[in-house]
Amino acid sequence: MVTSQTALPLFPLHGNLLPGAGITLRIFEPRYLDLLRHCSRTNSTFGICLILDGEEVGAPAMPAGWGVEARIEDFDTGADGMLLLRLRGARRFQVEQVQVSDNGLVIGQVQWCPPDSDDEVRPEHALLSLLLERIIEQVGGPYAKAGKELFEQAAWVGWRLAELLPLEEGQRLQLLQQDDVHQRLSLLLGWIPD
Repeated sequence: MVTSQTALPLFPLHGNLLPGAGITLRIFEPRYLDLLRHCSRTNSTFGICLILDGEEVGAPAMPAGWGVEARIEDFDTGADGMLLLRLRGARRFQVEQVQVSDNGLVIGQVQWCPPDSDDEVRPEHALLSLLLERIIEQVGGPYAKAGKELFEQAAWVGWRLAELLPLEEGQRLQLLQQDDVHQRLSLLLGWIPD
């Protein structure tokens, strides 16, 4: 069940942002610079959705019906003078309808999805916790210092695997559509080859 509808500027990409995951974006188009000025003035956020049709630059692209709120963590200027944004995924949302503003920015009427439950990983998904631990041991990165208790949380395990496994973007989109943390883990388990 989804709740609380709101207007949210959307940034369509050829990839999904996931809850808790970080990404870096290069910003150069005027519509997205306008978006950032608006977010800065109003202390607001925007959404990132997978592109279903179109490109990241130029004419407005058609976004998928599900996405994730992007919170700005940091910004910098790249060697080419372009603005670089460090973003972190927050709440999931479902896009009810879209419109395009005069400057080409896509605005979605979105419903916020309920927060993930804090359920523990069930025995049938214990292999996924172990797999995630092994992946993090090998690749290190921002999760290398994660406490053992996180590997027992079904939502955290699911989103980190969705982020770190070589999944297709359509599979990640499928995970974004699931409100049930255990159903997400079941999908992931089914996608892991024997």
